[in-house]
Amino acid sequence: MSAQTASLVASLTSIPALGAGAIPDLDLAWALEWRADLLGDPQPGNSAALSNRTSIYTLRSCAEGGSGPDAPAERRTRLEAAAAAHDFVDLEAARDLDPTLLERIPAHQRIVSWHGPAAPLAELRRRFEAMATTPARWYKLIPAAESPSDAIEPLALLHSLGRDDVIAFSSGEAGTWSRLLAPHLGAPIIFAQAQTEPAAPGQLTLSTLRDDYGLPELRPVSKLFGVVGRPVLHSLSPRLHNLMFRKHGLEWLYVPFHVPAFGDFWLDVVESERLDGLGFELCGLSVTAPFKEIALAVAGAVSPRAEHIGAANSLAKRGRVWEAECTDPDGVVAPLLARGLNLNGMRAAVVGAGGAGRAALAGLSARGAEVTLVNRSRQRGRRVAIELGVNFTLLKDFEPARYDVLVNATPLGATPLGAAPLAAGEADLPFDPHALEASAVVVDLAYRHDGETPLVRSTRESGRVAIDGKEVLLHQAVTQFEWMNNQEFDLELAREALGLAPIDPYAPLAPLAQRPSA
Repeated sequence: MSAQTASLVASLTSIPALGAGAIPDLDLAWALEWRADLLGDPQPGNSAALSNRTSIYTLRSCAEGGSGPDAPAERRTRLEAAAAAHDFVDLEAARDLDPTLLERIPAHQRIVSWHGPAAPLAELRRRFEAMATTPARWYKLIPAAESPSDAIEPLALLHSLGRDDVIAFSSGEAGTWSRLLAPHLGAPIIFAQAQTEPAAPGQLTLSTLRDDYGLPELRPVSKLFGVVGRPVLHSLSPRLHNLMFRKHGLEWLYVPFHVPAFGDFWLDVVESERLDGLGFELCGLSVTAPFKEIALAVAGAVSPRAEHIGAANSLAKRGRVWEAECTDPDGVVAPLLARGLNLNGMRAAVVGAGGAGRAALAGLSARGAEVTLVNRSRQRGRRVAIELGVNFTLLKDFEPARYDVLVNATPLGATPLGAAPLAAGEADLPFDPHALEASAVVVDLAYRHDGETPLVRSTRESGRVAIDGKEVLLHQAVTQFEWMNNQEFDLELAREALGLAPIDPYAPLAPLAQRPSA
């Protein structure tokens, strides 16, 4: 199987520090983009990062979503000067194609660009045809996306043009996945976040492009999978699934679909089969909050477990039918079993009555635990407890010390990708780990990329055992991947990719195993 290489461009949004490692994973980048509208023009004291590197000068105007000037005369002076110091200069089609300026910037240095609102294919084609009358090295069209269906349009443009000098994708969180597919349709560049702040909404970091998507290696893609949620760019699911695709040599790709409304996504992206028409057969979806219950409703066939839980986190296309399954119970139960814990007769509490909470309740009950649902709302909590045959208590009446296993199924502690680590006491806890029995075990379904959630950190500081949400994600992904793809999941390889230490079975939970059951 042949593979090509994608050209990654790291966008600078602040004056880069000097020294090795100042910009993480910079060696992955083919070029640097100097965002002059954010940084000002390079000066002798702040341009060291550009030395001996291919560079792109961008002066994004306010009219096109940047912070730079709109006035053509001011822009012309700065762009003309930039041509002498940079390999490429971004020229906005609406205000920079002055004949005098074009005389001073040769065609091989030009990137003719447009940034604007979401637009249909026909409008994007008209814009490109007008832009293409000006000779340039590349042409760049970046509409914003409010929904995943908006993000299909620039991909359709690339597919219809069949050229290798057009950069087209959608900005915004709803358009992130289009950045990942665009190179497979001929787009020559992927722009990446190089520093703390992205240069554009929906931009992924260099390390994420490498760790989650295997870039800059550009493998062929015939089948498409993804995770659907709101928010979803923090998800580590792409890292796990794409790692397994590479291990098995599969020409498949797994991407994040940030979806404001699941129903619109289902009609406009899934049922429309527009991605199939672009050469990417959509075959499977992981579903996360807040869409697990509606995912069950849209499926044409439902597993008994998903039907019992009333929610689905997995959808797979079998022939013409989308089937639903829920593998979330395995994410909660498997890490406990891996540590030698016998759940039969144990007292377990699950805080949160959403789709993830329902799955945790079902998984623990199936293993013989005496389970209690804890919820802020009496009406919703009682309804879910009755449906699943478990006990119920209001959050205000919750006594954590009564339980052996406690599961946080609320979003408390989860934060967006790239956020700074939380300080102690910065976020609320669903319960106080210091009030638990010394032998209690805490399972947090939330996770962070760059450290522990407040609940996991507080639990471990108290000397009790905590299971991180990354491990929960891992174990539900094992079942999900094998059910969805009929391929074996390499658990140890995936643990390493998530930075999880090997489990020491039995020993950590020995005190709990000896405790009398309820």
